[in-house]
Amino acid sequence: MNQNPDGGNGNGTSDDGDVTDPRVARREKLRQIEAMGIDPYGSRFDDRTLIGDCRKRISEIKFQTKDGTLLELPDVESDDVDYRQWKSDNGPGEEIGPTVRVAGRIMLARPAGKLIFLNIKDWTGSIQIFIGKKQVGENDFALAKLFDLGDLIAAEGRLGRTNTGELTVFAEKLTFQTKMLDPPPEKHAGLTNPELKQRMRYADLAFNDGTMETFLNRTRIIKSVRATLDADGFCEVEGPTLHTVAGGAAARPFETHHNALDMGLTMRIALELHLKRLMVGGMERVYELGRVYRNEGLSPRHNPEFTMLEVYQAYGDYVSMMDLTERVICDAIEAIGGGYQREYGGKTIDFTPPFKRATYAELFQEATGIDETDDAAVIEYAKKLGLDPEHKHPDVIRNEIFEEKVEDTLEGPIFVIDYPASICPLTKRKRDNPAIAERFELFISGMELANAYTELNDPDLQQKLFETQLEGLDDEESMAKMDHDFIRALRHAMPPAGGLGIGIDRLVMILTGQKSIRDVILFPVLRPSKRSENG
Repeated sequence: MNQNPDGGNGNGTSDDGDVTDPRVARREKLRQIEAMGIDPYGSRFDDRTLIGDCRKRISEIKFQTKDGTLLELPDVESDDVDYRQWKSDNGPGEEIGPTVRVAGRIMLARPAGKLIFLNIKDWTGSIQIFIGKKQVGENDFALAKLFDLGDLIAAEGRLGRTNTGELTVFAEKLTFQTKMLDPPPEKHAGLTNPELKQRMRYADLAFNDGTMETFLNRTRIIKSVRATLDADGFCEVEGPTLHTVAGGAAARPFETHHNALDMGLTMRIALELHLKRLMVGGMERVYELGRVYRNEGLSPRHNPEFTMLEVYQAYGDYVSMMDLTERVICDAIEAIGGGYQREYGGKTIDFTPPFKRATYAELFQEATGIDETDDAAVIEYAKKLGLDPEHKHPDVIRNEIFEEKVEDTLEGPIFVIDYPASICPLTKRKRDNPAIAERFELFISGMELANAYTELNDPDLQQKLFETQLEGLDDEESMAKMDHDFIRALRHAMPPAGGLGIGIDRLVMILTGQKSIRDVILFPVLRPSKRSENG
């Protein structure tokens, strides 16, 4: 299929060579529907049965013999059952079933003389509609002949089985709901161009198998995350998206200007510092699920705006957050089904808890063969990798090596714990080794999914670290951004705490088996399309 957003082949003709533009034919049918006194854009349709609920009512379909005996239907889904023969074996009678009212989009149409078979789909599934001229009458049958693929229609009738056993609504009345004026993607080629799928998400959802389920699973995952935290006594809040200081992460912000106050602002790059202010105020278990914005590049793992979960628990630490992270992820898996063994990137990932835990130093030495505390050896190793260690803090060099040699090898799920303290300015140090920060990152398939700390609550040390720019880090990669109000908040006493951040989009990617973050964000950032601007 030519991936033309107009649905045709780009020269005003249909792809089958017909000189008639299919859009013209659809508009002619629209005119004919209007001439029948029918609104082609539909109206309220009450007492609707979702198609998924129709399937739950299969047990209500019975076969009534001539003497009135009601028989349960056999398992017609089985290849061993010939439903036509079964009915014949049980003598004269008729199938009976509940009356349902369904509505959805036409995905397939098979006219056969005075019969029309349709397949319609709503967001819970698909079902066949049997339309007979005798059953629906002259007017509704004439209307049915004006249906096109992609149109939205409604049907009322008996739920039953055809002789081949297919679940079907035997229509007695039809209602037109909306005419689709552009033709849908071709049945076999589909809407396959990744950028076009993202740009035309409405068509992707409507016509591509699996897309709707991915995004419904995203909703289920987010609902599960909230349910897990709410059950654990956490309070959901909403922090500001406009900040005066871009803090809580190392990232380039989007900048904007408030006209009335005549002041510069940035879109938030993290949720952290405002949630910690709430802990100072006494909100001891708090979280936010919200959008954050980072003015950075695009990749299969990065989108300029994305959804972040941040959680803070007073009187906890990073071990508390590891336990919580496992619960959040395992509960989300149970919410969407499919078990703890999940396919991602061509490999099977085992989410059976507890997740593996290993220290930063252990993994560093295993991958490089050198002691990560040996600065000279670290510098030499960096040079062998082609990294430039000049004018860089030793921990910056270590982390560049870690990113180069370790991260991509972490199939996970694995908690990497105890990072070099100097690259963790918001994190409390280990009591027995102040060079190490009580921090973990959770990696799955080489991708960072979660980041957590035992939170630093010493205002004097925090102020010092905000003022410290590590050598070799530029402004975008540094968290050395002074937030005087946050320091003032810490001076009012923030309890010891554990803090956690989880990238929700990456979690959805992994749990639904999607390769790109853009496939789990309904409307990712794209360049403007001249064609879409011109309609």
